[in-house]
Amino acid sequence: MGVLAGALTGRRFRVTGTLPEGWQTFFQAQLNERAFREPSSASGKEENEGWVRVQNLLDTDFDDTNQWLFQNYAVFALRVDVKTLPARLLAAHVDKRCRAWAAERGVGRAPATVRQEIKEALETEWLARALPRVAVTEIAWNVVSGTAIVGATSDKVIDRIRKRFSATFRMDLIPWSPLDASEDVAQRETLLASEPGTVGGEA
Repeated sequence: MGVLAGALTGRRFRVTGTLPEGWQTFFQAQLNERAFREPSSASGKEENEGWVRVQNLLDTDFDDTNQWLFQNYAVFALRVDVKTLPARLLAAHVDKRCRAWAAERGVGRAPATVRQEIKEALETEWLARALPRVAVTEIAWNVVSGTAIVGATSDKVIDRIRKRFSATFRMDLIPWSPLDASEDVAQRETLLASEPGTVGGEA
């Protein structure tokens, strides 16, 4: 939880789009709707993602705004879980079971369909016992100035965050350019105060 403990290293963005009336309530509902949820099956291989609170990646409710809204800052994180299996070890076990299958039946080798069935059964068995690889990316969003810092530098992670952010808040994260960085933030806040429905530029 670097965003609360100190500096947050990452990339800076402008947030463009229309800020709705009662945005605190809207954000709360959207974060809860798209919060991280444990998968229904422990044997799934697909990636699983959702919003969590920065204090602890197991905290997935946003009912208490005091836990994620700090003055002008909305602070939260995206958790992504991925289960992977050791490919070479899996292949070795599949090969051994296929040889055992063939030996029991007195044939030279197991057909492709049997090999696939054995592989899928092993994957299901192992995935049910495997712990996921967990990645958490923090976001600090100044709702007043329309700027955000995302605690990542990887293009793949940034792309995921931008898509999830847009789907959640119906606003977009636009990379912060050197020209933007040279602007007077106070002037931007004055503009926002005169047009309270817009953040980071025109909708």
